[in-house]
Amino acid sequence: MKRPQRFKRLLKSDKTIETSESNEYHKARTALSSKSSTIKPKTKVKAQSQFRTQFDSISITHHLFLEESTILPPDFFQIDALDLAPLLLGKYLRRDDVVLQITEVEAYRPNDSACHGRFGVTARTAPVFGPGGHAYVYLCYGLHTMLNVVADKEGIGAAVLIRSCAPVSGLETIQQRRGMASEKPVLLSGPGKIGQALGISTEWSNHPLFTPGGLELLDGPKPEKILIGPRVGIEYASPEHVSALWRFAIADTPWISAPKNTLRPSEASITDSEKPSMEDKGGEGKKGVD
Repeated sequence: MKRPQRFKRLLKSDKTIETSESNEYHKARTALSSKSSTIKPKTKVKAQSQFRTQFDSISITHHLFLEESTILPPDFFQIDALDLAPLLLGKYLRRDDVVLQITEVEAYRPNDSACHGRFGVTARTAPVFGPGGHAYVYLCYGLHTMLNVVADKEGIGAAVLIRSCAPVSGLETIQQRRGMASEKPVLLSGPGKIGQALGISTEWSNHPLFTPGGLELLDGPKPEKILIGPRVGIEYASPEHVSALWRFAIADTPWISAPKNTLRPSEASITDSEKPSMEDKGGEGKKGVD
């Protein structure tokens, strides 16, 4: 039985409408999908591009300074840890192709209830009582390699903890050692990350930082502004040492570890009243374990 001509035309018309609506739907979906898939990568790529441009610009500036930079002499380190700490800001740590600029530190001093020197001279703490300018490297929680710069004269027992750095060169090596491809401050904001980025272990403890080769400490630009605050993670110490403003960081840099809200602009250098007398500093190396 043949269908009426009019019925055929209606079927054809309905089919055309359905096909047309379907095509429009798929076009809209495709456009939306394409739009959403292109917007996100562009934002990410743009952010990465901006960071890379900033990093390259900063790196060029550092390299120009490094061309004239020299390894710091032993005398530079043989001063009170509280004086040495802010002086280390802006200086460079170099090992192989990796160069880091120090951006955050903490001072640990004689008669300081948060300093490892309070345990006296042991196999672990012996480097702390050596002359300033040597490395003191220890494991925190058996996992994190912590790099310290020994301060003051031999037998005093003081050091400066390197808390954070900014990458200057060897970014790929840093990322490989850290096991992350990030170019953001999370890469080097924290003391355990510094040791990992430099590829050092506790075997580097007592290494002279003023001799060429291995791990070196080089001169660097003095920061314009400095932040100060209490040290991190020393709740076990006495109240006066917990609240002491012996943490220092370069202002206006993102390469600082948490917490940042405890840091404030430094009005002036540490006053003499905040330093211990020579009597307080003497005989620390003869103390026994607490």
